[in-house]
Amino acid sequence: MRLSTALCSAVSALSALALLSACGSGSTTSASSGGAPLVGVDYPRSDTDFWNSYIKYTPEYGKKLGLSLKTTNSQNDVAKLTANAQTFISQGVKGIAMAPQDTAAVAPTLAQLEAKKIPVVTVDTRPDTGNVFMVVRADNRAYGEKACRYLGTKLGGKGKVVMLEGGLDSINGRDRTEAFNDCMKKNYPGIKVLGEATNWDGAVAAQKLQTDLTAHPDIRGVYMQSSFALSGTLQLLKQKGLLVGPKDSKHVFVVSNDGIPEELRSIAAGKIDATVSQPADLYAKYALYYLKAAIDGKTFKPGRTDHDSTIIQVRDGLLEDQLSAPLVTADGGTYGGVPSVKSDDTSLWGNNLG
Repeated sequence: MRLSTALCSAVSALSALALLSACGSGSTTSASSGGAPLVGVDYPRSDTDFWNSYIKYTPEYGKKLGLSLKTTNSQNDVAKLTANAQTFISQGVKGIAMAPQDTAAVAPTLAQLEAKKIPVVTVDTRPDTGNVFMVVRADNRAYGEKACRYLGTKLGGKGKVVMLEGGLDSINGRDRTEAFNDCMKKNYPGIKVLGEATNWDGAVAAQKLQTDLTAHPDIRGVYMQSSFALSGTLQLLKQKGLLVGPKDSKHVFVVSNDGIPEELRSIAAGKIDATVSQPADLYAKYALYYLKAAIDGKTFKPGRTDHDSTIIQVRDGLLEDQLSAPLVTADGGTYGGVPSVKSDDTSLWGNNLG
């Protein structure tokens, strides 16, 4: 017995719908492959403007480099990162880019991926132990040094500053904190640094800054190790009548890290004074560039690159491409020997977001 033409068409449509539904299932997102190498990218978090910018750039560079992407978000949780890595393994990825926020606890996951010969590129952070194909980050000690030089110059080597530290379980938090403290002790011993651990939490940063400003009304500077603290810091300074222009004697000099658009606008408006532009666009580009290179069997050595950076050997078997991260100020001046670029410079990624 033959089915009618209409019934056959209905069955075909239902079959196609079922197939599309099956293909669309899963907890990760994927870019269309078209035969392109499949790689996994774990986003560390999506609660800051900086990381949301990185998330925006990643698929753009994946397409340009001819890669197919599976993406997850570990939400600043190393257990989720571990689970996401297992998902990537089951999906057959050829390489993984990740930005582990706890740089010690990620070691077992890296060991498993190395045993399975799945190359890993870490972005923004460097693992305390374990091997990866390449680390893509900027020199985070230089972040602390640049902030110190700027504040030390502006304060004339005297006064009190608050350092809103990130997380000391992260190599970034440790690098920025140690470099800032070392630079102050060596070059500006007349400045007292009030260090406050925040674990990259804006609410914690605001609460601790409020306590410090109450106990020390003569504070003249703030170093935020990331833009996570920007909104709370500005609100607090405004409440206390301290959000005034840099020529006002009550002005509190504020230096941040990241280079997000809001920081650049705040520098131009005289609300904050400087930032270090961490290259969200280049983090995405070169994380995927090195994953593709690993898949293609390429190798690298320490030295200058063709993209204005330097590859250094951190320890045996571990290379780090230190991308450029300039100091950004309103006037583009030089502070304590550190040159800067103006906040409206079109070369800054924060001025080029759509």
